[in-house]
Amino acid sequence: MIKQPLWPRLRKRFILHLDPVLLAALGLLMLTGLIVLYSATDGNWSRVLAQMVNILVAFICLWLVANTPLHYLMRIALPMYILGMALLVGVALFGEVSHGARRWLNIGVATIQPSELMKLAVPLMMAWYFEKHEATLTLSNYFVATLLLLLPIALIARQPDLGTAVLISASGFYVLFLAGLSWRVMGAMFVAALGSAPVLWSMLHDYQRHRIMMLLDPTQDALGKGYHTIQGMIAVGSGGVLGKGYLHGTQTHLDFLPERTTDFIFAVYSEEFGLLGNLILLGLYLFVIARGFVITADASTYFTRLMAGSITLTFFTYAFVNMGMVSGILPVVGVPLPLVSYGGTSMVTLLLGFGMLMSIHTHKKLVQT
Repeated sequence: MIKQPLWPRLRKRFILHLDPVLLAALGLLMLTGLIVLYSATDGNWSRVLAQMVNILVAFICLWLVANTPLHYLMRIALPMYILGMALLVGVALFGEVSHGARRWLNIGVATIQPSELMKLAVPLMMAWYFEKHEATLTLSNYFVATLLLLLPIALIARQPDLGTAVLISASGFYVLFLAGLSWRVMGAMFVAALGSAPVLWSMLHDYQRHRIMMLLDPTQDALGKGYHTIQGMIAVGSGGVLGKGYLHGTQTHLDFLPERTTDFIFAVYSEEFGLLGNLILLGLYLFVIARGFVITADASTYFTRLMAGSITLTFFTYAFVNMGMVSGILPVVGVPLPLVSYGGTSMVTLLLGFGMLMSIHTHKKLVQT
C-alpha cells in the first residue's frame, strides 16, 4: 500500500474544513482587536497576551467544530438546548450575584455563564425543529419555535442581562424569518410588541429604563447615567477623518472613556483612526457578513441554511448594536464589538459559530439521523 505524502494527509485531516477566505478576514479583525487593546490598556502587555490566549482557545474550538460532520451538530441540538435551559434554571435558583445581577453559576470546577451557551443553542434547536417539520410546516410549528425562543429569553432577562437577551432574540427571529414566517404574521407580531410596550416598560429594571432615557437626552445626567454615552460620542467625533493617531487618543489615555477594553473599544479605535479607519473596519465586517451569506446561499439542506443565515445575521447584530450604542444611536446594553473587544467568552462563542459556518461550507451532504 502506497502512503500519501505528508502534506496532503495533513491538509485532508486538519486544514480541508477551514475556509481560508473567511479565516483571513476573521484573523484581520482579531489582529485589529489586539492592536487597539494595546492602546486601550496603555501598553499593558499582560492584557494583550491574555487576549492572545483567548484567541488561541477560540480558534481550537473553531477548528474542532469545523471538522465536525453536520449530522453531529443536529444530534447535539436538543441535548444542548435542554442542558442550557437546566443551567439557566440553576442560575435563577442558585446563581451567584455580582453587581446586582444573577448571571453566573458555580459548578464546582468553574464558574460559568449559561446565557452564553444559549446564543448557539437556541438557533441550533430552532433550526433542528424546523428541519424535522420541513415537509409539513404550519403556523403551529412557528408558534412552538417561538416558545423555544421565548423561554430562555425570559430567564435571561430576569437575571437581568439585556444585552444577551437582545442577541438571542435576534438570532431566534432570524431563524423564524429564514424558515419562511409570513410578512403578515411578522407585522402582527410587531403590532403586538408595540401594544405591549407599556407592560414591558414596567417590567424593566430602573437602570434599564435610565439607559433608554439617556439615549434621548444623555445630558440630563451627564456625570451619571449619561456619562458612557456622552464620552463615547465625544471620542468617536473627535477622531475626525484621519484620527488623532495610534496611541494618541486623548479620551482614552486621559481616562475619560469608560469600559474602553470591552464595550467601548470602538470609541478607542474611532478616536485614533478616524473616519477612514472606521470605513476599513466596516469593510472587514461587511466582507465577513457577505461571505456568510455566500455560504448560506450554497448550503445543501434546510437545517444548514437556517443555521448559516442565523449565525451571519447575528454577527451583523453584534457589530451594529455595539457601534450604535457607542455612537449614541442605541441604548447602552453591554454588547461587545465582535472579535475586537477584550474577552474570552464572546470570542469563543463567535468562533464556535464561524466553525459551524465552515463545517456547513465544507460538509456538503448532511447525513440523516
